[in-house]
Amino acid sequence: MSSVAIATKNLEKMFRLYAAPADRLKEALSPLRRKYHQDFYALRDVNICVEQGQCVGIIGLNGSGKSTLLQLIAGVLTPTGGTVEVHGKIAALLELGAGFNPEFTGRENIVFQCSIMGYKRAQIDQMTPSIIEYADIGDFINHPVKTYSSGMYVRLAFAVAINVNPDILIVDEALAVGDIRFQSKCMAKIREFRRAGKSMLFVSHDPGAVKSLCDKAYLLDRGRVVDEGDPDKVFNFYNSLVAERDSSAANIAENQKIALRHRSGNGRIRIESVKLLDNQGCQLDTFVIGAPSRIEIEAQVNEDTENPTFGILLRDRLGNDIFGINNHHMSQETGLLKANTRVKIAYDMPLDLGAGIYNVSVAAHAGEAHVEENFDWINDALVFRVILTPERKFAGVSALKPTFSIKQM
Repeated sequence: MSSVAIATKNLEKMFRLYAAPADRLKEALSPLRRKYHQDFYALRDVNICVEQGQCVGIIGLNGSGKSTLLQLIAGVLTPTGGTVEVHGKIAALLELGAGFNPEFTGRENIVFQCSIMGYKRAQIDQMTPSIIEYADIGDFINHPVKTYSSGMYVRLAFAVAINVNPDILIVDEALAVGDIRFQSKCMAKIREFRRAGKSMLFVSHDPGAVKSLCDKAYLLDRGRVVDEGDPDKVFNFYNSLVAERDSSAANIAENQKIALRHRSGNGRIRIESVKLLDNQGCQLDTFVIGAPSRIEIEAQVNEDTENPTFGILLRDRLGNDIFGINNHHMSQETGLLKANTRVKIAYDMPLDLGAGIYNVSVAAHAGEAHVEENFDWINDALVFRVILTPERKFAGVSALKPTFSIKQM
């Protein structure tokens, strides 16, 4: 059996866009074969590979081609060019509204979906109770799906997808509409699915979910794969694309895009140095747990800027976000910074972290977050280590300070 679950080679999908519905008929009847449409390539030259037992994340800005790619792999759409290779039975939870007949009841849609996947009626009858129990939508299972809320719809769709015993599970962003309790239930089921050695394609804008579930990630931008590899590295590039979406950086050369994986911004303010200091002002890369520290940022102001925001983000060695803060969150204004001046920003705090290696990303931007206007953003600006002491031992990444008491009753 092939070790590859899913592979695409030079995959393309082109749609014809018409300015008006009548143009489609005009084109079909034109004796001179006049063209009334524009060719729009949702995907171009896409090559991805999912090994057996792998969970692979697909990320990208809205309109980058993620859903089109999943629909091609699931067989909902036909490629314009290239090939899709799939080994195993696929269950797909695509965007909300795909797959179910709105006129059918929930129970009828279970039969409909399972029949499409090749199950016989006796097998469907055997699976239906567990699907209904997992969906947990009560009497609505006997009502038409068109009467469902978005949350009820996704409950039923996920219940069908996960209970038909697929070899490959494809999950689009539909899970985002579920309530917190159901999302937690879905994540537990997905982890169970992974432990069984099955393969998965997972689309999400949630960095925590992708980093914790996925072995590998692909970043799509304008229908092309622009980065792949470790999810943390790929999300760094994704963050750069988010930060640059309203700037001219969308048209920069490919070699400049590589640099954006670690740094981005329009340069109104440019960060010149980042240091991690102890309480004596010495620059160190190893601290004991709870030691006082100062993250010191020096920046050059190139244009007059009103009340800019300076932020820091600490991540662990796996790329999980540990702690992030900026002066906007702290309700601390920076005032008007004049052009051709330098500023020094400092964050002082004890390193109440567990033993391990951490990195610090820094940013200067407008407003609460970098997506409003990004001046400068540096991923992994510095790396440091925290070590435990005999006096303070614990498990985890956050050194809370509990008290303990016991009373015999």
